[in-house]
Amino acid sequence: MPIFDPSIYLLILLAGAFIAAFVTGAVGFADGLILNAFWLHIMEPSAAIPLVIISGLLIHIIPLYKLRKTLDFSRLKPFVLFGVIGIPLGMWALTRIDPEIFKVSIGFLLLGYGLWMLIRVKSSVKVRQKPALDGIVGLSGGFMGGFAGLAGLLPTLWVGMQNLPKNVQRGTFEPYILIVNLVGIAVFFFAGRITTQVGVDLLWAFPALIFGSWLGVKVYPFINEAVFRKTVLVLILLSGLMLLI
Repeated sequence: MPIFDPSIYLLILLAGAFIAAFVTGAVGFADGLILNAFWLHIMEPSAAIPLVIISGLLIHIIPLYKLRKTLDFSRLKPFVLFGVIGIPLGMWALTRIDPEIFKVSIGFLLLGYGLWMLIRVKSSVKVRQKPALDGIVGLSGGFMGGFAGLAGLLPTLWVGMQNLPKNVQRGTFEPYILIVNLVGIAVFFFAGRITTQVGVDLLWAFPALIFGSWLGVKVYPFINEAVFRKTVLVLILLSGLMLLI
């Protein structure tokens, strides 16, 4: 049940914004997962998801600008082309699919994947670059973005399974999240789902989003390939647990 006490509401709103922005600035991922983990305790999904999508866009602007010369964007195109199609489908499903069933299913998926990949340290999927497969993953990610603000989840899982270099992984899933979130904002706006309350909450959260993102980018250069991979996997694992609690 959402929390309505003003002081607790604001504390959770700001804490979620800062932590999500900092972690995303550091590894390029987990904004939607962390924001949902905090904000779904203080607002209904129909109000939280538009705010998560707008915040996700803001969180990724600074990291992508700062790291634009070091990231490899060569795998990005098919993910984005299909991802933008999935957003309106996910938004349509937001009010038609039982959120609990969806949440539990994704929670078990993340938990199982995170445990398996952490135990099998050297495991990877040996696949050639196949735009069709990347497109399917991008489409599914777009759907999850419109439904739960988790656009980057499946693309992050997919490139992570292939053990690609961190500049390729981040150069794929982070700009994908930004672009899909941008499309998501337009879709939610024209559907009338961006309310005055979303705007008020965004104004409160804005400083925490920007400062956390900037601070996280400062940490990124100090994260090596092994630490980067384990950090993403631990975040996925924790996210699965949060969804099941």
